[in-house]
Amino acid sequence: MVWEELTQSLGKTLGDRYRLFLVQNPESRPVVIILPSRNDPKPSTLPQKLLAVGLMVATLITCCMTAGFLLQFDLFENWKRLPEALPIGLGLFSVLIVHEIGHQVMARHHKVKFSWPFFLPALQIGSFGALNRFESLFPSRKVLFDVAFAGPAAGGIYSMILLIVGLVISTSNSLFKVPALFFQGSILVGTLARVVLGDALHESFVAVNPLMVIGWVGLVITALNLMPAGQLDGGRMVQAVYGRKVAGRTTVVTLVFLGIASLVNPLALYWAAIILILQRDLERPSLNELTEPDDARAALALLALFLMITVLIPLTPSLAGRLGIGM
Repeated sequence: MVWEELTQSLGKTLGDRYRLFLVQNPESRPVVIILPSRNDPKPSTLPQKLLAVGLMVATLITCCMTAGFLLQFDLFENWKRLPEALPIGLGLFSVLIVHEIGHQVMARHHKVKFSWPFFLPALQIGSFGALNRFESLFPSRKVLFDVAFAGPAAGGIYSMILLIVGLVISTSNSLFKVPALFFQGSILVGTLARVVLGDALHESFVAVNPLMVIGWVGLVITALNLMPAGQLDGGRMVQAVYGRKVAGRTTVVTLVFLGIASLVNPLALYWAAIILILQRDLERPSLNELTEPDDARAALALLALFLMITVLIPLTPSLAGRLGIGM
């Protein structure tokens, strides 16, 4: 309370020309850092907003191209088949939009400014998500957590609903037929598929509704953004709950893990390169770095990281055998 009163008093004295940051030094002692307000985050410029629109259009195209791949044709060579790919492409794109709406709604709730999303097109899964930045200072680590968590929460819940509905309404006449071994690619999805589809997973190929595929890809995109690295949503959440030192270490560990995973899956190498080039830096400190988020938010962070692992880590052959997937 003494520190809060001190910063409020200094803030009134210095006016709007300076910003006060309440942080801890390496000896864990609270200190006040005073910086000129000209160092505040700046709003996006018109060229940046035009770039955001261009990337959004490009991402919609790559989502449709991914849909074409799922339907077993190359949309780039068969543009006349766009009407076939468009519903699935829009479904994939809707996951990204719901994710970004979550960020924006929470940012407005806390009265902080969050930039337009800079989508990252990807031919493999439609998109890797989007880059965002704060366009204003945020008052506390709690606000950083809430804004970072809201996007994956919205996109993840939406994707999970699509996945479960798609599994429930799947029939033998469904549009997609995927190898049963396909369900070994994710602990979470494989387990849910076993519960809902049951003995159908014993067949070599399983007919599934397109909503299930859209939901699965949406969960993968959400999980990639939950990785605890840099300015990814997961990295921001770790920084908010555990501090900058821990967030820096988890960023290094994540990049090492992706480097190892790239030996098996090239997608990991692309994602590692994006993080290393564009998102490796931590988020700037909040105005009050001393006050940690409450235990409920810490629990939500752990839950999000757990779900990220269950989506991205595949089933082992022995566990898949016990579940009867592909047997």
